[in-house]
Amino acid sequence: MQPVTRLISSVRRGEIRWLNYLLASVLALASDAGLFLMLLDAGLSPMSASATGYCAGILVHWMVSSRLVFADGAAARGTGERHRQKLLFVASALVGLTVTTAIVGGGSALGLDPRLAKLLAIVISFQTTYLLRRHIVFRAAAA
Repeated sequence: MQPVTRLISSVRRGEIRWLNYLLASVLALASDAGLFLMLLDAGLSPMSASATGYCAGILVHWMVSSRLVFADGAAARGTGERHRQKLLFVASALVGLTVTTAIVGGGSALGLDPRLAKLLAIVISFQTTYLLRRHIVFRAAAA
């Protein structure tokens, strides 16, 4: 009976981690979009405002992910391993951006409403980055 109890406990931890990751993503997206809108209102070009907002979103997501969602897999601050995790985290964000761009571009080319394509892209990109971060960036946290 103990192996079954451990399995159930592991699944529950995974569900909680996924929900925490979802909340971190919402917070990062709100930071990204909020800064984007503020910078647009301040007169910055849309492209610059978008890039700045996206970078801020990555930073917010790193802070929440490394301190809450995947804290058990985060390397100690000031170590080479922590630096490697930061680089992998940014790389995973760029993978998410690539997935999103490809889905929206491909969907639009096929005649799909870009808003619908973006919604599909958000779901797929979210799950992609979650899996990359859980199993590669913070691999010790996957237990």
